[in-house]
Amino acid sequence: MISISVTALVFGVVFLAELPDKTALAGLVLGTRYRASYVFAGVAAAFAVHVALAVAAGSVLTLLPQQLVHALTGVLFLGGAAVLLLKKGGDEEEVRRPENQSFWKVSGAGFMLILVAEFGDLTQIMTANLAARYDDPLSVGLGAVLALWAVAGLGIVGGRALMKRVPLELITKVAAVLMLGLGVWSLWEAVRG
Repeated sequence: MISISVTALVFGVVFLAELPDKTALAGLVLGTRYRASYVFAGVAAAFAVHVALAVAAGSVLTLLPQQLVHALTGVLFLGGAAVLLLKKGGDEEEVRRPENQSFWKVSGAGFMLILVAEFGDLTQIMTANLAARYDDPLSVGLGAVLALWAVAGLGIVGGRALMKRVPLELITKVAAVLMLGLGVWSLWEAVRG
């Protein structure tokens, strides 16, 4: 059974945390050079792999005592908030251009870029934390993958327009505040335990 509230919460947190990330910029660069649907196919597949790994790791954490899980996820969320608040301006990574514009070349380039760039990334760690926190792998996985796909789609198709309307610093601060709140809440539950 999918929990709409858990899915929505995960979607919001992961979406906001991923917007200022380097992979959103990489998707934007790929989307300006290649056919958007080809880029999205590769990027979406890579994000699905990352979410599956994160949810599996978070599900393993649920085997630990609840109080320890709350404390661990609280500390990790606070660390994530600190990373977002201390992060310097995003620098656009150089994206290697495939030799041709075929589906497999372009989607493969997008897949490999995201697979490597996102491994151990903040949103992957957040997804694992949320899976441990809510012990609802399906809802957490669905919320995270939809958020990552939405950011990828925005980055590929309309990233420039969004960044003109909403300052990147504001998006980063909102994501950091949400993570800070989740961290404090998790630590409170660990202490209250």
